Amino acid sequence: MLVTSPLYVALSALLVIALAVQVILLRRRKRIGLGDGGDTRLACAIRAHANALENLPLALLLLVLFELGGARPMAIHAYGATLLLARLWHCVGLSGSPGTSAGRLYGTALTWLVVIGLSAQVLLRAI
Repeated sequence: MLVTSPLYVALSALLVIALAVQVILLRRRKRIGLGDGGDTRLACAIRAHANALENLPLALLLLVLFELGGARPMAIHAYGATLLLARLWHCVGLSGSPGTSAGRLYGTALTWLVVIGLSAQVLLRAI
């Protein structure tokens, strides 16, 4: 039975909903129904939401497989908390600037490190 990873799945789902709400509120305020209408802030919000949806499913699947493979709860928490921190860091970085930012850089790098680490762990348990 899954005990630890569902916490991070649920928190990630709430993050995705919060990002979607941010897009909706900006769309209403700017009166833009489709696309970004050339609005940089809306474009950043759309990308922050989409980027979370592009990165979280694979990472969370790996986290669940890691737990199902018998990982210790503290290891699951370490990966899960790091993933959430990375995604929050990325969102804040992208919300603040459409260009390069420390938040985007470190958030992306940390997300990839979590995915690589979890992939290695799952592979080692599968072999």
